[in-house]
Amino acid sequence: MKHILIVDDDIHINEMLEEVLKHERYTVSHAYSGTEALLFLTDRNPDLILLDLMLPGLSGEELLPHIAGIPVIVMSAKVDVEDKVSLLLGGAVDYVTKPFDTKELLARITVALRTPTPSLSRILKFQDIVLDTYTHEVFVADKKVKLTRTEYAILKLLLQNPKQVVVKSILLDKISENTPDCTEGSLKMHISNLRKKLRDISGKDYIEAVWGIGFKMRTE
Repeated sequence: MKHILIVDDDIHINEMLEEVLKHERYTVSHAYSGTEALLFLTDRNPDLILLDLMLPGLSGEELLPHIAGIPVIVMSAKVDVEDKVSLLLGGAVDYVTKPFDTKELLARITVALRTPTPSLSRILKFQDIVLDTYTHEVFVADKKVKLTRTEYAILKLLLQNPKQVVVKSILLDKISENTPDCTEGSLKMHISNLRKKLRDISGKDYIEAVWGIGFKMRTE
C-alpha cells in the first residue's frame, strides 16, 4: 500500500482526508505542524505528502526545501499565481486550492504517484556550464569560474529551471535563503556581473532577460 503523510493542523480536514484515502487503500499518517512533519521525515519516507501552508512551527513554505525525493501536493487557500509558481519551482509537484473536490485530489495523487520524482542532482549542467552543488564550484568549458555567493545562488536557481523564465520576485525570494545581500535594486547588477564572468571565458551569453518578467537560460 502507498503511504501518504497529511501535514495540516486542521483536525477536521485530517479526518476527512484519512477516510477518503483509506477507502482508496492508502496508508495514512498525520503531522499537525511543520516541525512535527520534519521530525516524522527523519526516519520515515512516505510515498507522497499532502502539505498545507499555514502551519504552526515551520510553515509549509519553510518545510518544503527540507523534503527531497518525495512528491508533495500543496493544499492551500492561497490563489495568487505567484504563490503557486513559487511553490512549484520550490519543489512541489502539484497545487490544489482549498476548498477542493476530493475526486480531483485523488486524481492528482494518482498522477503524482505514477510520475517519477526527480532526485536532487549534485551536478547541474547547461551547455558547457557545470555547477557542483556540494562543492559550490562552477566550471565553464572546463575552466573554473570564481563567483560571489549571490552570483552562485542566481546561477544555481536558473540551472535548476533551465527551460523556464524565473520571475524576478521568485528569484529574489529563493536566493534570499542563501544570500542576504541581493535586493530588487541590486539584482540587475548581480545578473550583469554573472553574465560577464561566464561570457569572458567562452564568449557566449548564457542568460537572457525576459523584459518585465524575469530571467532564463538562453537556449538558442
